[in-house]
Amino acid sequence: MTTVTTTPMDGWNMLPWKQIERSVFKLQKRIYRAAQRDDRRTVHKLQRLLMKSRSAKLLAVRRVTQDNQGKRTAGVDGVKSLQPLQRLKLSDTLTITNKATPVRRVWIPKPGTNEQRGLGIPTIHDRALQSLVKAALEPEWEAKFEPNSYGFRPGRSCHDAIQAIFNTIRAKPKYVLDADIEKCFDRICHNELLKKVNTSPNLRRQLKTWLKAGVLDNGKLFPTAEGTMQGSPLSPLLANIALHGLEGVIAEKFPRKGSCFMPPIVIRYADDLVGLHADLDVIKQCEETTNEWLKPMGLRLKPSKTRITHTLTVEEGEPGFDFLGYNIRQYPVGKTKSGRSNHGKPLGFKTLIKPSKTAIKRHTQRLREIVDTHKHADQAGLIKSLNPVIIGWTNYYSTVVSKVVFSVIGRSLRRMLYAWTTRRHPNKGKRWMARKYWRHAEGRGRKFQPTESGAKLYQHHETPIRRHVKVQGASSPYDGNWVYWSSRLGRHPEVLTKVATLLKKQKGKCPECGLFFRNEDVIEIDHIIPKTAGGRDAYYNRQLLHRHCHDVKTARDHEMLAE
Repeated sequence: MTTVTTTPMDGWNMLPWKQIERSVFKLQKRIYRAAQRDDRRTVHKLQRLLMKSRSAKLLAVRRVTQDNQGKRTAGVDGVKSLQPLQRLKLSDTLTITNKATPVRRVWIPKPGTNEQRGLGIPTIHDRALQSLVKAALEPEWEAKFEPNSYGFRPGRSCHDAIQAIFNTIRAKPKYVLDADIEKCFDRICHNELLKKVNTSPNLRRQLKTWLKAGVLDNGKLFPTAEGTMQGSPLSPLLANIALHGLEGVIAEKFPRKGSCFMPPIVIRYADDLVGLHADLDVIKQCEETTNEWLKPMGLRLKPSKTRITHTLTVEEGEPGFDFLGYNIRQYPVGKTKSGRSNHGKPLGFKTLIKPSKTAIKRHTQRLREIVDTHKHADQAGLIKSLNPVIIGWTNYYSTVVSKVVFSVIGRSLRRMLYAWTTRRHPNKGKRWMARKYWRHAEGRGRKFQPTESGAKLYQHHETPIRRHVKVQGASSPYDGNWVYWSSRLGRHPEVLTKVATLLKKQKGKCPECGLFFRNEDVIEIDHIIPKTAGGRDAYYNRQLLHRHCHDVKTARDHEMLAE
């Protein structure tokens, strides 16, 4: 008689995850539709139902302990990870209790500055409970959020914000209010925020408890009288709720008057915003209106990062502006390139969006740091560290006019690599080093690649330039249009080509659980037949899986190989 042994992992993996996800999404879709028709009573009833649902609790725990990138970051209790049996127990304890543990403060450097940003890391229990609450609140607010809000929302990205700006200025030059909200996450007024959330009394008390929980920094407990601490699952959603309504206020102040006067366009990504209009006086009034609107929430525009400029011509300095790492500017076209004809009328112009100078400098510095820290590493190790940085950066800027920039940075990197080889072999000549470290690629010049390994350096110019298609109006993944959202995921600029190819092959579905991939899902590439079992690293032996599905499949493969 054969005895079958079971492990604690089996209880977690054997849960009907497909049915669990479907039941939760059905509830979220009902919340979304009730919010669209402004039926608050039904919204609150469905939210309570979702937060009591065992399926939603299990998904919240899985999101925090398996899918999240910071899943191994500890809170004040020091717990970094949970075993499958502990995950099941945690899901049973997720209940609104109006209690909260202080968050642990972690300081991280701000890119391009000497300043540091403070993150607040809740305990795993609080993170899971906040994920559960977010699952209930997010569909309601996705039905309300303005169409030109793009930051920290499912199915939306920086590329959508940039494309919205391009669509606004492509036909006519405009004045620009380029603004940043000062310490947005740190200064949001709690009372005003809770009033705006306007949720059920029980949930309101829980939100207030989290906001007032305090922060533990170097063993000292500090009160949190204002702000939403960055680092928690709820923080981005609460910040978006706090800033919701600005676009509508601007539209009310400057109503449309036929085809003669169009209201200003306000495009916001989290706490960064841009106002666009052809009239300078309107833009100045937009700045005043924005500051007045922000005051009750305890916020204001940061003077040092707020400026008014023009996309085509300015009296001093350069026209255009930087936003989300891009430089957006219009260039005059014509014989004189002055932007004015002999009669004083404006000539034509061309709108070009490129990587900003700051972004180029930061990326070049990052490449230099990697090369410097790998002075004594082998060539394959250096390539392994460089490739993800190059691929990620070029994919981010692959939707704009970046080909020249890619070539310039590629030349800078080649000089760094030549200095790297010269340091290793100071007594060898250029030809010898070229034969040792570079290989001829078919019709593509030389590739930085070791002789004994298939690893080769990815070059910046290999990334193709493809125009990004902006998300449709106020569309949301909660509207249930999976044909649109699954196909859109495959066309996203930050999705690798091999991932997009597999998405198309799999028709947007995960073969392990049978569910469509969503924008917020963590997707991993899996080898159908593991390499350890003789599987090849080819397309026919690859598939895309959710991260949690990949964990299940990997465990199953190990068991089969062990037998």
